Amino acid sequence: MDNVFVYCEIEGTVVAEVSQELLTKGRKLADELGVELHAVVAGTGIKGAVESQILPYGVDKLFVFDGKDLFPYTSAPHTDILVNLFREEKPQICLMGATVIGRDLGPRVSSSLTSGLTADCTQLEIGDFDDVKTGKSYKNLLYQIRPAFGGNIVATIVNPDHRPQMATVRSGVMQKALYAGEARGEVVYPDVDRYVSPEAYVVKVLDHHVEAARHNLKGASIVVSGGYGMGSKEGFQMLFDLAKVLHAEVGASRAAVDAGFCDADRQIGQTGVTVHPKVYIACGISGQIQHIAGMQDSSIIISVNSDPDAPINKIADYVIVGTVEEVIPKLIKYYKKNSK
Repeated sequence: MDNVFVYCEIEGTVVAEVSQELLTKGRKLADELGVELHAVVAGTGIKGAVESQILPYGVDKLFVFDGKDLFPYTSAPHTDILVNLFREEKPQICLMGATVIGRDLGPRVSSSLTSGLTADCTQLEIGDFDDVKTGKSYKNLLYQIRPAFGGNIVATIVNPDHRPQMATVRSGVMQKALYAGEARGEVVYPDVDRYVSPEAYVVKVLDHHVEAARHNLKGASIVVSGGYGMGSKEGFQMLFDLAKVLHAEVGASRAAVDAGFCDADRQIGQTGVTVHPKVYIACGISGQIQHIAGMQDSSIIISVNSDPDAPINKIADYVIVGTVEEVIPKLIKYYKKNSK
């Protein structure tokens, strides 16, 4: 009762990285609340293959649903599993990835249980809430924090009266880490037929294909990112030249992607990828909240901008005031000459 649950997404028998990130965060929330961290995973042929990928993150109890029609993912069986399991276990919090699967499954479960759900959270915290309308005070609620209104404000959302409090989080927003403490590590294998109705299997996936990523933005130690200030797709090519010299990856702001300067899969921010590089070089990026949410935890932030008052300069460790046409070619020339 009142435990923290994480839905673990899988591809075959491999647990998604976003799920491990959420297990790390879920463990911290559970410790703060003084409750247990539970996890649930569903798939085909996963018994004995997923436990070692989940338990080391501090899971007290893992529910493994192994059935022949649970992979590839379809909506109805997984919805039945979570809805019926949550009715039994009555968790206070449920976290899942803001992935294609999470965005399909989360609202279905939330609607069935008449609970609230906040999508694409960038922070999760525990706090209190005083409702000025009713005069009620609530303790230890989940603060679901995310940019809103196009990234112009940061909203803190709470769900005082309905359970579970549900939130989805994009991959890379949280950082995963093995749990150094002690957890029970109990594993149970429920009878799938007790949770899933026969009608749930009416939809069959005839073909399942996963395409490998074309870049490694999340894992890059250096990211060179460009905004609308790059001026054009041709101007953006300078960033690829700089990235080649630095052995870096290239990212982009939403404005640059919308303008057609760069492919959408390189977008960094609330509606793109979240990165944590050692060095983040922001070129021609103004620094809207939506973008900052996806890169603010970089170890060193370098801003190249012609506007000394650009919002991104406020969080930058180093600011180079100048046009990208002036500065970037000099950086390329310098690093070519001095890099080993």
